[in-house]
Amino acid sequence: MEKTIFIKDINAMKRLAFQLEPCLFEGFVLCLEGDLGAGKTTFTQFLGQAMGIKDHINSPTFTIMKIYDHDLRLYHIDAYRLQGQGYDQDLEDVIGIEGVSVIEWHQYIQESLPKDVLKMNIVWVSNQERQVTIEGTGPYENIVKTLGR
Repeated sequence: MEKTIFIKDINAMKRLAFQLEPCLFEGFVLCLEGDLGAGKTTFTQFLGQAMGIKDHINSPTFTIMKIYDHDLRLYHIDAYRLQGQGYDQDLEDVIGIEGVSVIEWHQYIQESLPKDVLKMNIVWVSNQERQVTIEGTGPYENIVKTLGR
């Protein structure tokens, strides 16, 4: 299942993250992709707020993974530095198994991902507006239908 929505501004991005939060479950996997600076980390920050996480969420580019504890633990992963490795054992121990995994640059760890994931591709349309293509398989298909309404 796939759909495309348009995000007019930063507040609409926040609304999308808050729409997604009630759909989260243990082992949830969200793969974020798109243009540099289009809002992947910003979306993760808003999702963390929606989950009730009080810590400041920032990019894990240099550490690869940051963990934020709450009712559902948030694993924020930036796999850019894993390019060419294909997988990471530490990541395989959490992705799709516990908490919520939000993964930037997921294509570099394709072998570590479960079959079913939710993907969001965020690209610039204008200075404020973004196009978000949302795709889900398996249990994520119904989530795609509910987002962006």
